[in-house]
Amino acid sequence: MNRKHLFNDKKAAPMDKDDLNKSMKNTMHIFRAEMGDDEFSRFAQLIQSEFGIKMPPTKKTLLQSRFQKRLRALGMQSYKEYCDYVFSEKGREMERSHLIDVVTTNTTHFFREPKHWDILDRLVMPDIWRRGIGRSKPLQMWSAGCSSGEEPYTLAMILSEYQATHNGFDYTILATDISNEILQKAERAIYPLEKADDIPMELKKKYLLKSKKKPLIKIDDCLRKKVRFQRLNFMDNFKLQEQQDIIFCRNVVIYFDRDTQVVLFNKFCNNLRQGGYLFIGHSESLSGMQLPIRQVAPTVFQRI
Repeated sequence: MNRKHLFNDKKAAPMDKDDLNKSMKNTMHIFRAEMGDDEFSRFAQLIQSEFGIKMPPTKKTLLQSRFQKRLRALGMQSYKEYCDYVFSEKGREMERSHLIDVVTTNTTHFFREPKHWDILDRLVMPDIWRRGIGRSKPLQMWSAGCSSGEEPYTLAMILSEYQATHNGFDYTILATDISNEILQKAERAIYPLEKADDIPMELKKKYLLKSKKKPLIKIDDCLRKKVRFQRLNFMDNFKLQEQQDIIFCRNVVIYFDRDTQVVLFNKFCNNLRQGGYLFIGHSESLSGMQLPIRQVAPTVFQRI
């Protein structure tokens, strides 16, 4: 190939200092921009009122770095410009869903917090079976704040194994999250191969499909059909179509203030059938909350 097609043999004129500074400024401007206190205050109030997530002043730098993605996507040059857009009529319609995708943290993996799976198998499911739940109609389970799907698919593996040894048992799983982007990933059910490290080998063989060309795994259709994904904002006054037999909401409310947590757990109790079970994260606590539940194991509660 002729090098003339790739390079210009004519030596380029050197760029003077002013042009160089201007070029660098244009290239780096969006990354050098800083969020003002007024913009941060408006964003923090919006995020807490709309999504329930605490945003103290210590989070300003984090929020600024995460918003850079949206500034680049929209071609904006300052956080003030982005802030004005978010609060505009068009921004309320077009940008709020992107805002929550940027703000939320989605850290999860298969079979997270192993003690819960032991409690589910040893304590909860035998009680569910004794009471006939899951036989006349499917057991209703809710993975609240499901992120990219690892939790509801873990639940589906466990319940499918239980189904195989308990004739007549059936179940269905509702998985919700506030982020449309993360729900789309969950529905695709495709994960990096290393995500399967914590899944027992017998379950890998039974419920995972491994790509022959890429280091990827996919959840088998038999499990995917048991999980229904839906967007839900905890700040809404929601009521599920059916009361749930088991609710998993783990490591979600730690981002909310105490008053919001109390309101949210009352909503969960209202959507939990009497005798149903609530699992929360090991870093979370219901201490001091007046709720219609009793503790049956660490971070596991039963509706009374």
